[in-house]
Amino acid sequence: MRRIVITGMGAICALGHDAPSVWKAMTEGVSGIGPLTRFDASALRSGGIAAEIKQFDPSRHFAEARLAFLDPLSQYALVAAREAVEQSGISFDGERASRTAVLVGVGVAGEETREGLYKRLYEERATRFHPLGIVRIMTNAPASQISMAHGITGPTFAVASACASSNHAIAQAALMIRAGLVDAAVVGGAEASLTLGLMRAWESMRVLAPDTCRPFSAGRKGLVLGEGSAMFVIETLESAQARGATILCELAGTGMSADAGDIAAPSAVGASAAMSMALRDAGLAPEAIGYVNAHGTGTVANDSTETRALHSVFGAHAPALAISSTKPMHGHALGAGGALELIGTIGALRDGIVPPTLNYLEPDPACDLDYVPNVAREKKIDAAISNSFAFGGLNAVVAVKRMG
Repeated sequence: MRRIVITGMGAICALGHDAPSVWKAMTEGVSGIGPLTRFDASALRSGGIAAEIKQFDPSRHFAEARLAFLDPLSQYALVAAREAVEQSGISFDGERASRTAVLVGVGVAGEETREGLYKRLYEERATRFHPLGIVRIMTNAPASQISMAHGITGPTFAVASACASSNHAIAQAALMIRAGLVDAAVVGGAEASLTLGLMRAWESMRVLAPDTCRPFSAGRKGLVLGEGSAMFVIETLESAQARGATILCELAGTGMSADAGDIAAPSAVGASAAMSMALRDAGLAPEAIGYVNAHGTGTVANDSTETRALHSVFGAHAPALAISSTKPMHGHALGAGGALELIGTIGALRDGIVPPTLNYLEPDPACDLDYVPNVAREKKIDAAISNSFAFGGLNAVVAVKRMG
């Protein structure tokens, strides 16, 4: 079986505009959650908080003529992909262009553009729209824009499974490399849906926290939305070694499952199945895992369900796991969530620092494991998993390990 490694990563979110800044903020327990400033959020019942990207100037990254084609969703994906490609040192000359895939997980596509179009239609009664509206809002826009920016002519498409989109994209890219369809992929996720309309819709589900995100803690009241992108270059071990590339870690395995149950309520059975599959795929015993980057949204149901699933999969080893959710720092970034969380998982593996679960108050009897509360912890990690469990009952887990 072809071994797959990660040779580049890039990120932008409320914690910073590049992967090193994002990882540094995670280790320091910095939270990017705060009052929304992009629009007047005073009417929101949830308190109008989110993990919003601040001080991002698109003109520093793109020519004015290019920006006409780019919703913020594509802007974030392009910035993260550029960083990942530069760190990897990979080039897409010759045959490699057609032997590389681009897969981007997306939860909600082009929402800022769509909201602007609807404002013109329903409020301003406009009869004409900008001709590039469709190419800005289509779900595959980030993947297509990355492929054009880097001259990649291999399989290029979007993956959409709500909050599991990034991990599903990574799993799909890994399977394509193993099957020999391609030798490398630029893969990850992106999200840019902090708009008044989407915030109103989330409020209606009564899952948004009015104060902050407190995964696994007693007194948790819900999730806090975020935005951004994280992208990775993954390739065969043979390809990376031939280029003399610096290898960040091995992408050891993936696991995917569907609950086939409730559209919104999580299932410990489905979550357990995805984690178990990722371990089998990676050839890792449960005892080999030192860290779990949890889905950990901060809702009462999700966190207790994930805890039961961890007990089921890891058994007697579960209490020895270091488990944390980084969502109190970068928010629940939906389609970008798993990718941003992989930044934290790789960082823990490489630097031996487990990022904390911020805002933890006190234990909840239904969440009885070690969630690394509030302060990062030094711990040597040889292998880790990152969980993503989505509305629709769709689960995807990524397993990574140190190169041996």
